[in-house]
Amino acid sequence: MFSLFPKDENFFALFTRQAALVRQGCEQLQEMMEKFDRLEERAKSLKDIEHQGDLVAHELFERLNRTFITPLERDDIHDLASGLDDVLDAVEAIASRIVLFKIQNTTPQARELTRIVTAAGVQIEQAVDHLKDFKGLMSFTIEINRLENEADGLSRQAVADLFNGKHDFLDVIRWKEIYGRLENAADQCEDVANTIEAIVLKSR
Repeated sequence: MFSLFPKDENFFALFTRQAALVRQGCEQLQEMMEKFDRLEERAKSLKDIEHQGDLVAHELFERLNRTFITPLERDDIHDLASGLDDVLDAVEAIASRIVLFKIQNTTPQARELTRIVTAAGVQIEQAVDHLKDFKGLMSFTIEINRLENEADGLSRQAVADLFNGKHDFLDVIRWKEIYGRLENAADQCEDVANTIEAIVLKSR
């Protein structure tokens, strides 16, 4: 049943929870990539965060379906919830593949790419925290776009370095996949920024 007016349907609180999980997941991946110990345990912990994010996303979609009047356009709510969920999925997939591929050591490029993704995750959380009052949102999205560009250039260089003839063939395959997924995580962060920018433009 649709309600004529939203009753305790706090979409912003759910977005805040979801964005906090995104930031937390990014930070856990960065810690995993830097310390490179207890990999299975760390991957499981990140999987738990990803599952929590799924639950929040499902709750957002359920509320969207039963609420007639929403604080943002329905498509924007759906796109933002989906985008945040995609970031967390991308981050968790990196951790799981580090374990699956039995990678023994990290690389400077992987640490730096993960740092960039984490910085974007922090910016996402801050942007979502300001979604209700629209204060300074564009500064956060601009920074996320800058970080994505930085990740794009670093990823290209990291992949090029894999083919310099100094790496084991299996390591080339493993790390090409990981670098690609790290770049994809940064892309997903940029997609969230683009959604937020679209929301800001519609509000003007």
